[in-house]
Amino acid sequence: MRKIVSSLLFLLAAVGLYLAQIDLASSFGFHRFNPGGFNNPSPSPSPSPTPTPSGQAVDPGVRGGAAGAGGPIAGLIGRQIAFFNQGKQDFASTEDIADGLGPRMNLDSCGGCHMQPAVGGSSPAVNPQVAFAGKDGGTDILPAFIRANGPVREARFVKNADGSADGGVHAIFTVTGRTGANGCSLAQPDFATQLQNNNVIFRIPTPTFGTGLMEMIPDAAIAANQRANATQKQTLGIRGRPNFQVNGRTISGQTNNNGNDGTIARFGWKAQNKSMLLFSGEAYNVEMGISNDIFQTEREENPACQFAPVPNDVQNMEAASPLEATTAIQNFSNFMRLLAPPTPSTTTPGGATSISNGKQLFSSTGCALCHTPSFTTSTSSVAALSNKPVNLYSDLLVHDMGPGLADGVSQGQAGPTEFRSAPLWGLGQRIFLLHDGRTSDLVRAIHEHRSGSATQNNASEASGVIDKYDALGEGQKQDLLNFLRSL
Repeated sequence: MRKIVSSLLFLLAAVGLYLAQIDLASSFGFHRFNPGGFNNPSPSPSPSPTPTPSGQAVDPGVRGGAAGAGGPIAGLIGRQIAFFNQGKQDFASTEDIADGLGPRMNLDSCGGCHMQPAVGGSSPAVNPQVAFAGKDGGTDILPAFIRANGPVREARFVKNADGSADGGVHAIFTVTGRTGANGCSLAQPDFATQLQNNNVIFRIPTPTFGTGLMEMIPDAAIAANQRANATQKQTLGIRGRPNFQVNGRTISGQTNNNGNDGTIARFGWKAQNKSMLLFSGEAYNVEMGISNDIFQTEREENPACQFAPVPNDVQNMEAASPLEATTAIQNFSNFMRLLAPPTPSTTTPGGATSISNGKQLFSSTGCALCHTPSFTTSTSSVAALSNKPVNLYSDLLVHDMGPGLADGVSQGQAGPTEFRSAPLWGLGQRIFLLHDGRTSDLVRAIHEHRSGSATQNNASEASGVIDKYDALGEGQKQDLLNFLRSL
């Protein structure tokens, strides 16, 4: 039953809080975290690129046409297609209170976050979080950083009230007022105050196309690539080594290794997750509030707000078939593992010659030193993933990106200024760019890679490459931009 709030005082307070957040966000310009405080424009999406003075290179924009993604990888056999299809259906479906949704969450569906340009992708053009705030009688107030034309976002607080490190996700919504959640009364986090305290950073969904291939890249190949082109990397200030803990300290630019077995983690903005199953279990728990076989504890344990057995998602031990026995997180990981990589365009935008020239410039300017064009998978129990090329355009390492992109959060061995080189396959059809979705303009995204300075010992590892990009002629820059949007 939709909860009707009749109290004028409550309505006025709600409106006042929302307007206060808008005022705060405006006064801070949606600034983002920097180690020295908010001193740069915030992660709000840029408008679509507009024409600039004659001859100046511009972002061609999101590539139109067919999605070129969202289907199964070629070569699946037997029941593999059935597992993929079941996983896709579960991934796209919505959850409700009876499924264990909440008590705190950011949305009610994997597919709602991962929808551009097809299910499994990144944040869609219309943010589903806006409609979700009041879904099924919800009484949540939209924080000012959630916009209909902006990216899906999760919010993290950098510090706890006592000044110690936080870094965790603070879910935007609650089940309060929603159908099936009678008796539960929860307050949303005080985002207005945290914005005022410069204590909020954002993350947007990462695309999951081709992640099964990424999972099968051998650690040895990542390590060998890390050592390759050492002189060129050193000249440009690229340390490019995995983030690895030695004698209690973090060495910048090393792999983010799994804390238990020492293998290289590779999923998430800071390469903090080792596998797609772990990625799925964490997202189910953190983004939808649904406890599961990997994350069995509710993040909000208020007994008045529990409406499903805990853990919410567990294996059906009485199932008559393997498909019926799989849990939701197994369905999600099966779908993502068997999801085909995105298909690049050979002619759009700018034509085949421009794209070919841009590909060469991508390498000669040094972009490919971190955004490694390709790896090859190892032998896999799934033949479709075995000994296959992985044209992901990432070295899967974490790099120090300087104060401009810093979010102040550490995950695993990745520090406050470090991020994984984002895989660029599928970039042509991605709307929101960088870890917090601060822009939709590829030119701005490129320049955001340069910050800090060598004299202050805080320069981004990408600064030297961006200097080389800026030294290109406008026609060359356009070719490189066309190549990126062809991916």
